Amino acid sequence: MSVYVNDLIFTGDDEQMMLEFKQSMMRVFDMTDLGRIRFFLGIEVLQQTNGIYICQRKYTLEVLKRFGMEESKAVMNPIVPGFKTDKIREGKKIDETYYKQIVGSLMYITATRPDIMFGVSFISRFMASPTEVHLQAAKRILRYLKGTINYGIFYKKNENKQLIAYTDSDYAGDITNRKSTSD
Repeated sequence: MSVYVNDLIFTGDDEQMMLEFKQSMMRVFDMTDLGRIRFFLGIEVLQQTNGIYICQRKYTLEVLKRFGMEESKAVMNPIVPGFKTDKIREGKKIDETYYKQIVGSLMYITATRPDIMFGVSFISRFMASPTEVHLQAAKRILRYLKGTINYGIFYKKNENKQLIAYTDSDYAGDITNRKSTSD
């Protein structure tokens, strides 16, 4: 069960239990049953016989429009391959509020788009003092979303419940080779 302000969603695999729960909630609270979930907090939910697909297509389109990127040219990856952090410390400062709005919008999109998580995490490090280079990196993520607007997460019914994740080994190596400051 999930509750947000005055919205409630619940799920389960026991039809009788869900019916009883719904009836008990309707006896106590003034509620309207809207049926199967379709949208919740900007997340689109498509329930199919073989699983559930969640995405933020509509919200992503709104974000692209909000930041003037709806007509931008799509790119194939969210960050420039080989992009180095040590080369972006200097540069012309930009409006922090605008940059934070972009980063915050992108952070919310990561709920259904784990493919942009690294890039969004990376650009969020520079919210205190963003430069034009940081803004370019944020806009690149927006351009990537433009070309992958239909991406989301599909949870297959009755499939292996093992979580499989991938990471960039170059970045992981960078972390393991750093010296501890407590030595």
